[in-house]
Amino acid sequence: MSDTYKPGDTCEPGDTCEAGDNYKWVALSNTTLGSLLATVNSSIVLISLPAIFKGIEIDPLAPGNVSYLLWMLIGYMLVTAVLVVTLGRLGDMYGRVRIYNAGFAIFAATSVFLAIDPFTGGSGALWLIGWRIVQAIGGAMLMANSAAIITDAFPARQRGMALGVNIVSMLAGQFIGLIVGGVLAEWHWRSVFWVSVPLSVVGTVWAYRSLRETGQRRAARIDWWGNATFALGLTALLAGITYGIQPYGGHSQGWTNPWVLAGLIGGALILAVFVVIETRVPEPMFPLALFRDVAFTGGNLANLLASVARGGLQFMLIIWLQGIWLPLHGYSYESTPLWAGIYLVPMTIGFLAAGPIAGALSDRYGPRPFAVGGMLVMALSFAGLLLLPGDFSYPLFAALIFVNGLGGGLFAAPNTAQLMSTVPADMRGAASGMRATFLNAGQVLSIGVFFSLLVAGLADSLPAGLASGLTAQGVPADVASSTAATPPVGTLFAAFLGYNPIGSLLGDDVLASLPAASAARLTGLDFFPGLLADPFHDGLVIVFGMAIAMSVLGGLASLIRKKHLMGWRTGVDR
Repeated sequence: MSDTYKPGDTCEPGDTCEAGDNYKWVALSNTTLGSLLATVNSSIVLISLPAIFKGIEIDPLAPGNVSYLLWMLIGYMLVTAVLVVTLGRLGDMYGRVRIYNAGFAIFAATSVFLAIDPFTGGSGALWLIGWRIVQAIGGAMLMANSAAIITDAFPARQRGMALGVNIVSMLAGQFIGLIVGGVLAEWHWRSVFWVSVPLSVVGTVWAYRSLRETGQRRAARIDWWGNATFALGLTALLAGITYGIQPYGGHSQGWTNPWVLAGLIGGALILAVFVVIETRVPEPMFPLALFRDVAFTGGNLANLLASVARGGLQFMLIIWLQGIWLPLHGYSYESTPLWAGIYLVPMTIGFLAAGPIAGALSDRYGPRPFAVGGMLVMALSFAGLLLLPGDFSYPLFAALIFVNGLGGGLFAAPNTAQLMSTVPADMRGAASGMRATFLNAGQVLSIGVFFSLLVAGLADSLPAGLASGLTAQGVPADVASSTAATPPVGTLFAAFLGYNPIGSLLGDDVLASLPAASAARLTGLDFFPGLLADPFHDGLVIVFGMAIAMSVLGGLASLIRKKHLMGWRTGVDR
């Protein structure tokens, strides 16, 4: 017997505990690379959108172009949210390594197609969106099976540490992508996609040569009806939320749009049908029986709440930095993606510092104290950010986002270890997929929920402030009024893209009719960010207030203790 097993280890049916020290570290390092690449490619585009839009010649303020931006943001996350459970289940049936390896190959190929986009305008945007969706299939294969492969390879006494490294790499990818994307966008927008090619090719070859099946396969039939209703229902629901934040019928948002309502109501009804189907088929894709373990349910709820809060924070901080704080401090709009990534480094450091340590300590002291404590630390950091003014002092801002990253790192690995320890060996692929579904769905929900709250806050105060600011600089009242009527969502996306919209909204003729000093003031670095700062902060109060509530609820959900699941041994309760 290998020295990977020692007295006191918990080996469940299907565990090998004899995979060998060398293999378990190979499995950990390769799956960590795969998870890192899959999540870096989500946030790297998030912060690089200004360069990408300029590269393919898309005007963010033109009617209809907001849809391109939204699908560039959420298309990848939506597809991974829809497919990870199915692909985790297929891993249980046909081999986790086989599905994982195929995912790496798809990811490598699509990275090339994204980098060679031959079009501009709407065609160029659709090319990127389409291949991002295909790339998301590969990313979902990686995310759905990485935690299960690690759980198969490591004995129970080391799983917290191993899963900690993996989940920290997955979530750290969201932060690292912000930095890498900011740097690469400064060079050339295509480099944002080229950077994945050599790493994904190396990872693919390495995975095919070194990984092997060590887990227990579970022969089963594919649940076609379950797969179809889950994919259709979740896609309709998340797409409805996405389009709900766009203007409709004279309203600042589109929640009264019949198509949005159809997506939300229809998606919810289809998901209800999915739940009924899963209780009746002999081999469900989404084993609802796992939720009989209250710790599994509580852990997934905490994971979802943390994902929504964390995703909303990233989105808001980028708008805050690129659209307001950096221009107010003399940074050109073209350079804001790079500097936004740099100024968010403390959050990455906090996450990377706490994640592996929390994973290792959870093996010794149990995951619950770290998962609960991490969520409460996040809540405190949100409270601190809520109290900052729009034009904040950076050292205090840096300290608060460091604390937020610290809290996220304390929570992530123990939460994953807690979840994966509650399920039997032959269900780990499905459980890993469920965890990834809640993680990715939370990110899509965060954009819809927090953006809606922010737009609602801006709609009350931004138009009046914009109209008075324009007239004070000599803009005719009728022009100022029509300009101020621009939906806040367009103005906010302009800020998100590090783009000064005033010149485009007024037009060259109006600017030419104004005194030179007034025209320079309106199109300079201070006017638009200064105008946006106070209304944006009013919206942040609502957003961060909800994030605090979610973090506290996530901490409470992490307190739930597990029970034995349908007679299966689920490990030592702590």
